[in-house]
Amino acid sequence: MNTLELIDVFLNYLSVERGLAQNTVVAYKRDLLRYDRFLRSTNINEANKVGKEDVRSYLFYQKEKELASTSIARSLVAIRLFHRFLLREKLSLKDPTDVIDSPKLWKKIPNVLSFAEIEKLLSAPNIRNKKGIRDKAILETMYAAGLRVSELSGLKVEDVNLNAGFVRCLGKGNKERVVPIGKIAVSALRKYQSDSRPKFIKKKDSKFLFLNHSGFRISRVYIWKLIKAYARQARIKNSVKPHILRHSFATHLLERGADLRSVQEMLGHANISTTQIYTHIDRDRLKTIHKTFHPRP
Repeated sequence: MNTLELIDVFLNYLSVERGLAQNTVVAYKRDLLRYDRFLRSTNINEANKVGKEDVRSYLFYQKEKELASTSIARSLVAIRLFHRFLLREKLSLKDPTDVIDSPKLWKKIPNVLSFAEIEKLLSAPNIRNKKGIRDKAILETMYAAGLRVSELSGLKVEDVNLNAGFVRCLGKGNKERVVPIGKIAVSALRKYQSDSRPKFIKKKDSKFLFLNHSGFRISRVYIWKLIKAYARQARIKNSVKPHILRHSFATHLLERGADLRSVQEMLGHANISTTQIYTHIDRDRLKTIHKTFHPRP
């Protein structure tokens, strides 16, 4: 039997013997038919002829189509169950999926700004007015401490110790961490608190550090729009989203010799494997430098 016929046998097994819901069977069918079309495009018509590299090629083909890793992982579940069924029923001699990692484990290397681009972005606000002073403090704090947007939005006045030079923030899972900030960020925050924030408070009192024109806590959406606007003003060509300041914070620290554990602690990552993705960026940068400047690239 060819692969398409074996898919029908497998789907019948799922429906009749396993008693899976019809929607689940339909989802498996959709994923496996796409898989079969790809195999036929590479002149593979029999499941027994599929090798590990063929499965990997299909996964990377989906990745090139910009499917989410969760969608690719779901299709791999269908493919894996299909090949295991064929092996168990002696309809195939091998399982080409037995050592293939789930695409859920794939990590997308984040975009970062160069230090020159960061300088342009942080210099974009007009500090001759209250909004510019506030926005300058926002950008400097995000980059200085590697904060998430939600963490910055949730900062309270009491969370900032300018004399000691650190901010205290509440991260994912309500985990609190303390992150140092440099002199430039401290200076921007002092100016904001003395010259700008009182003008935003108006008649209201707020415990939150960064306020909008109505005197309320600044929202995550507003910060996102603010960063996009200043990126355009600074003529930065790359797509700039709020998280890019956090990514750049981590990457620039590692590039300058910071150890991974310290960066993990400052970012508030529970697992160091999450932080390790930034080492890939640094390796890519080193490869580019080597290729550019080495006499025998």
